[in-house]
Amino acid sequence: MKKRLLCVLLCIVLVVPAAVACSGQKGNNEPGQTNGDEKSEKQVTILVAAAASLRYCMEDELKGMFEGLHPNIRVTFTLDSSGKLQKQIEEGADVDVFVSAARKQMDALNEKGLILADSVIDLLENKIVLILPESSTLEIENFNDILLADTIAVGDPESVPAGQYAKEALENLGLWDKVKGKASFGTNVTEVLNWVAEGSAEAGIVYATDAATTGNVRVAAEAPDGSVSKIIYPAGIVNSSTKKEAAASFMEFLKSDEALAVFEKYGFTPNI
Repeated sequence: MKKRLLCVLLCIVLVVPAAVACSGQKGNNEPGQTNGDEKSEKQVTILVAAAASLRYCMEDELKGMFEGLHPNIRVTFTLDSSGKLQKQIEEGADVDVFVSAARKQMDALNEKGLILADSVIDLLENKIVLILPESSTLEIENFNDILLADTIAVGDPESVPAGQYAKEALENLGLWDKVKGKASFGTNVTEVLNWVAEGSAEAGIVYATDAATTGNVRVAAEAPDGSVSKIIYPAGIVNSSTKKEAAASFMEFLKSDEALAVFEKYGFTPNI
């Protein structure tokens, strides 16, 4: 009987410390350490609605740079005319950040409470230029010569900021009424570029940055000083975004020296 009791006590002495040790290994990490599940941050994807003229710098360079700095955030883009993007946001599109090619669309959304007002920044400046097909023989050297072209491509002033600026410049030069009789109106600036590059339009008006990144076109002239308002690209966080923290990280990145250097490379002028 004594032997049996001694065996039971011996088992208790051996088993209890082992159980305590195992429990300690499982639940007590060293200071600063976490379990594998705790180490991994939840990955989110944000949708950035940006003007079509930002396509190359956003998709080709800034996306990869940002995701390299923020591995837990993925960025996708919808790129079109700012007017179309504005309408999509008004209709409830699941957009997190809006980058417009003009203040008009951003201001309209802001007035409706659809943009986080204190997030808006005037990010970039651009210019509009008169372009011709690279092979053109037309002797067009300034905006006043645009009427030498029989077919002219312009963004639709109703929805395309580049078209709104083109109309403004041409009205101030007294040319709009004659130009619109020869004009084909594109749904975004990329369409206007393609028409001129393909030769289906003899002249067109686009942003300087678009002309710089597109082959088969050449710049004939910049809009004369004083003929057009300052062309500002504002950016802001959409109020309905459910990923505002990630969206704010992207906004901060857009203001960084590294991002602004990319914008400059593509012909934009930082306005921060």
